Amino acid sequence: MCLILIAYQTHPAFRLVVGANRDEFFGRPTAPADFWQDAPDVLAGRDLQAQGTWLGITRDLRFAALTNFRDMRATQTSARSRGELTSEFLRGDKPAEEYLEGVGRRASEYNGFNLFVADTTGLFYFSNRDGKARKLGPGTYGLSNHLLDTPWPKVTELKPRLDAAIREPLDPESIRNILADRGVAPDEFLPDTGVGVERERMLSAAFVISDTYGTRSTTALSVSADRQVRFNEWSFGPGGGLLGQREFAFVAR
Repeated sequence: MCLILIAYQTHPAFRLVVGANRDEFFGRPTAPADFWQDAPDVLAGRDLQAQGTWLGITRDLRFAALTNFRDMRATQTSARSRGELTSEFLRGDKPAEEYLEGVGRRASEYNGFNLFVADTTGLFYFSNRDGKARKLGPGTYGLSNHLLDTPWPKVTELKPRLDAAIREPLDPESIRNILADRGVAPDEFLPDTGVGVERERMLSAAFVISDTYGTRSTTALSVSADRQVRFNEWSFGPGGGLLGQREFAFVAR
């Protein structure tokens, strides 16, 4: 997952609104969003290589989402799969803050990551690149492959667009359209994460396109004030072609 936008308690009609793009190699086997057979309360896509997920929600409103922290100069080849952090939270019952305390004790076993977890006690954020778990107040947040709200162009440009979409009658397609932005940032605004300027240029787009690596899925998720959950996922192939769409709606317990 390489871009997450979250509006948390910014509108009286919604507890949570999320828009997210998952960027990954097209060769990595993936299952689209569904309720898991081995964890029927969990709704999420699934990485079939390591059995984790990048984003999901449960029937009792446990939410988790993950991005990698991109720094190719500090990569461990023997690190644990970061996708287990989200799936473990979704399948468990520990309160969000307590769960992150446990993650903090083993954070060095993973390559760089950013993790959102939420339950009825609140929304929390943790990265093993700054080591501080934070409870987040009402607001709009953006996360790519650096720390929370790092002002990469696609973060700073798209957060206000999510705010605007929530002020209108909320439509999952409007969230998808925000995340479909293929504009590339000017070179002077590119970070240096060790992948070279050409790849930084490609990765600066909200919707990443190439033949081997790119945006594999877009997710639009909303949780209303009366606990109605709406989850839409669009899947894409090389070149950005649409492969399929899934839609789920339920009232949380």
